[in-house]
Amino acid sequence: MTIATTAKGDKKPTAKRGMMDNVLEQFNTAADKINLHPSIRKILSITNNELIVHFPVKMDNGDVEIFTGYRVQHNNALGPYKGGLRYHPTVDIDAARALAMWMTWKTSLAGLPYGGGKGGIQLDPSLYSKNELERITRRFTFALADNIGPEHDIPAPDVNTNAQTMAWMADTYMSTRPPAERSANQHVVTGKPAGSGGLEGRDRATGYGVYLSIKFWAEYNKLDLNGKKYIVQGFGNVGYWASHFLEKEGAKLVAVQDAFGSIQNQEGLNVEDLFNYSRENSGSIVDFPNSKPLDSKDFFGVDCDICIPAALGNQITEKNAHTIKAKLIAEGANGPTNVEGEKILLERGVVIIPDILCNSGGVVGSYFEWLQNRNGELWMLDEVMAKLDKKLKESFNKVYAYSESKSMDMRTAAYCIAIERIAQAYVQRGIFP
Repeated sequence: MTIATTAKGDKKPTAKRGMMDNVLEQFNTAADKINLHPSIRKILSITNNELIVHFPVKMDNGDVEIFTGYRVQHNNALGPYKGGLRYHPTVDIDAARALAMWMTWKTSLAGLPYGGGKGGIQLDPSLYSKNELERITRRFTFALADNIGPEHDIPAPDVNTNAQTMAWMADTYMSTRPPAERSANQHVVTGKPAGSGGLEGRDRATGYGVYLSIKFWAEYNKLDLNGKKYIVQGFGNVGYWASHFLEKEGAKLVAVQDAFGSIQNQEGLNVEDLFNYSRENSGSIVDFPNSKPLDSKDFFGVDCDICIPAALGNQITEKNAHTIKAKLIAEGANGPTNVEGEKILLERGVVIIPDILCNSGGVVGSYFEWLQNRNGELWMLDEVMAKLDKKLKESFNKVYAYSESKSMDMRTAAYCIAIERIAQAYVQRGIFP
């Protein structure tokens, strides 16, 4: 047996550097606006718990590799920690901290009984077989088992994780419980397959929420989405479903960027055809018929009305914000726009629907799944979509009205609403002891 001390494809993470700076600056800007009590500001500026686990996994060839996993729990004043797990080379403790903090604001803004958590494993999943990924996931779950739970910390899918990942996690966690308690712990994770305790429609909830945010904004501004051009960065679950629903409204997808490259067609790219093509080509959109290749550095400068960054953080920065032609940015990803880039966009009159509002459909869907498991119920797809629509409209209306009445951008308005709800909990309950 040989022991490798680093996982395949590990490299020093760089893409997420600065995310914590961004989320703290966004938080402090809003905290200043609402005159947040200094003591509560101190509490919300730091995380409650940070877990780093190193664990061995046997590969298909018999070798053992050591992996590093993370789970950060930011705040649980409103309820159990809630947030995704991602598998990506850029996962590190700083990225997990920032993402956990964003989850706290997101769940609070949505009016859910949750706090914020986030984590993942530093690896490139494309370098591992399905059997290896199953063993990695189960071993990671076992390492986390005493720090997650259906009433304590509830993971969900994120970048490069999916319903299958959650099914492995749920099965592993439930197997560690006494037999009589196993079925009562099914809601330890959300985003499971529909046949294994999952929610009908959870797969499309985040992308549907992005689409609804755009639709609600357009209705407020008396704009017809029919014929509007949009571009999408990231054609995974979120990018695909947002595009799927926008296309039904008559909007035209004119450019897409993924990890493999960028394509464009000003006459429009067929969403379903592109999705099927990417599935048959290991997730890549490159060389899609009836499209032209596009230099990736020129992607955000493509002529369009709406831009949907639905990939990773820190994609729109001071280096490319001035090239953006879109009048509306709908943040499908977490933290895709950094503070400097946002300043440039706001000065240019570009509207940004912030991540904690725009992509909150996923966590709202997760809440419905959690309730369904907890209560032993089964909800149908049309019921789920109607509930999502109602919940997301309430959140959007609240943020839009606040931003208009206070003459501030939508991100600051969303943060103010989210922070005020958490602050009220601290004021009412006090600080132990």
